[in-house]
Amino acid sequence: MSQLMVVSMLLFFVLSVPVAVSIGLASMVGVAYDGQMTWLVVAQQIYASLDKYPLVAVPFFILAGNLMEAGGISERMVDFAKSVVGGLQGGLAVTCVLTCMIFAAVAGSSVATTFAVGAILIPAMVKHGYPRPFAASLQASAAELGVIIPPSIPMILFAVATDTSVGELFIAGIGPGLLISGSLMVYVWIYARRHGFGKHDGDGRLGLWAALKRAWLALLMPGIILGGIYGGIFTPTEASAVAVVYALFVGIFVYRRLSFTVLRKTLHRSVVSTAVIMFIIANAGVFGFLLNRAGIPAALGEWLGMVFSDKYTFLLGINIALFTIGMFIETSASIVVLAPLLLPVAMQFGVDPAHFGVIMVVNLALGMITPPFGVNLFAACTVANIPLERLVRPLLPFVAVVIACLICITYVPQLSLFFKQLVYG
Repeated sequence: MSQLMVVSMLLFFVLSVPVAVSIGLASMVGVAYDGQMTWLVVAQQIYASLDKYPLVAVPFFILAGNLMEAGGISERMVDFAKSVVGGLQGGLAVTCVLTCMIFAAVAGSSVATTFAVGAILIPAMVKHGYPRPFAASLQASAAELGVIIPPSIPMILFAVATDTSVGELFIAGIGPGLLISGSLMVYVWIYARRHGFGKHDGDGRLGLWAALKRAWLALLMPGIILGGIYGGIFTPTEASAVAVVYALFVGIFVYRRLSFTVLRKTLHRSVVSTAVIMFIIANAGVFGFLLNRAGIPAALGEWLGMVFSDKYTFLLGINIALFTIGMFIETSASIVVLAPLLLPVAMQFGVDPAHFGVIMVVNLALGMITPPFGVNLFAACTVANIPLERLVRPLLPFVAVVIACLICITYVPQLSLFFKQLVYG
């Protein structure tokens, strides 16, 4: 049954059937072939997959990110970041990475980060003489911080799929997020100086104090969310609702950017994005149930144990596999299907669950900036108004930088576990 399901799913992929629908149809093939289950099992597993409290955070974080974009919060974050580093040669490119890092500390979504920050910074970089493909590639790459720096929707999905702590996963993402952010900043600064770009990036930027006064409410938002989570004031799920309330209040009553019409469009966009993710989770839940029933996790663990002799070769193999999978399968679907299968094996090799979760998220985040199905690339191309083909060459160095960071994250566990051990012991 399991072989038939996997073959059916791959066949649907080849036929360009959407990922979530492919998983659902493959599950239905498995139920029909089994012959011992009723279709009621499908409905039960769909309900069981969605009936999990941490999933409440997903629509709230999506809505919070969209409200930040529509309410002017992201614009003020850009102004502040530009005031800090915009005076450097290449400062506008560095501003892009820094803004994505700040925005990611609330939005939890790379696509939302691409649209919210890219709509401001891609035109600004082009105006200051940066090549349009470079600006779009930088934005797509920096936006993946949205799923690495907490809070992160893929981390929530990993926690739900594997029954691990959302808080531990969030705090484990801080070190890797800072490493990737710093590495991207160094690369774009060197690139700008080497090619002579960004000599006038400081033109028109606000002074630090003026930018801080204008953006302090926007900058307070990540502090409230992360401080509340790690201070024990509220859970990550409750933090998502706090983020929405705060973004609504600031957007409506302070910045006065959220009119009824804008709010209606923002809510509609958030509902559509949430529905897509929940549809994937529901179908993947059925698929995972059938694989578990067929004994695939145990068989996979036994096979991987024979193939890999130690933790280091296992992690290398997992990185190669996840990087390849991320290029072809949507991140949410990959996590919900693969995490329950791979985590038990990783734990057998002595890998901490939070560390493995970070490795998995960073790998699949790379899939967001690699063809053929890199969602960040399509979002950046939409904002920059250029074809995808023009992004491939300037994108390669960014992918190389993130891969180098991934190797460090994989083989230096303390990058992920230092803050976790500091908080949780």
